[in-house]
Amino acid sequence: MRKIISLILLGIVCVGIIFALYSIPFGKDKIKVGKHYIYNGIKETGAVNIVTSVVLNYRGFDTLGEVTILFIAALGLGVVLYGKKKKRKEGLEPASLVLYTGCRFLFPLILLFGAYIFIHGHLTPGGGFQGGAIIASGFLLSYLGCPRKWISKERFNITESLGGLVFVIMGLIGLTIGGYFLSNFLPKGIANTLFSAGIIPILYCAVGFKVGAELAGIIYNMIE
Repeated sequence: MRKIISLILLGIVCVGIIFALYSIPFGKDKIKVGKHYIYNGIKETGAVNIVTSVVLNYRGFDTLGEVTILFIAALGLGVVLYGKKKKRKEGLEPASLVLYTGCRFLFPLILLFGAYIFIHGHLTPGGGFQGGAIIASGFLLSYLGCPRKWISKERFNITESLGGLVFVIMGLIGLTIGGYFLSNFLPKGIANTLFSAGIIPILYCAVGFKVGAELAGIIYNMIE
């Protein structure tokens, strides 16, 4: 019976793929939505980085879903590790001199670079996820090179919660003012300038802090 159900489901998937390919004649240009993003993205969103305008304006729900998936992953890891006996930090083996020196010198620079990436996400390639991952890598280096300088897990939780709260609040304000979630209700400014693209830089800062805090929290749990 299980094999029959599997064959039926496989047949439904194959029929769906055939109809999808049949409705798009081979060789014809049907990418109308993509052209709209390319030719109207800067005028409608104020962001010169078209990927940013798509991710945080045209398809903002996708970004909300991605952040939710990351939150669920962090929550799942916390549930798995809940109740485990934590190791004492006093018995940690000291890091090498090179790693210890590199940690003290590079940690603030990594945080600064990560912040630069998500603050300028509407102008250059990058954004909240990339900047957050860079910030989390800085905390990983800190934990490996300076094992006694741990940051409280509660601070990561607070930062993560504030980042998610700002994202949702901006989306709801856009829904109230503009009629749809994440509507760009702030002035778009002049393209290619830092203070432009309306709410997009604010959203990227929120995503950057949230992703950085979540990934750093995951690293914290796994190291413990």
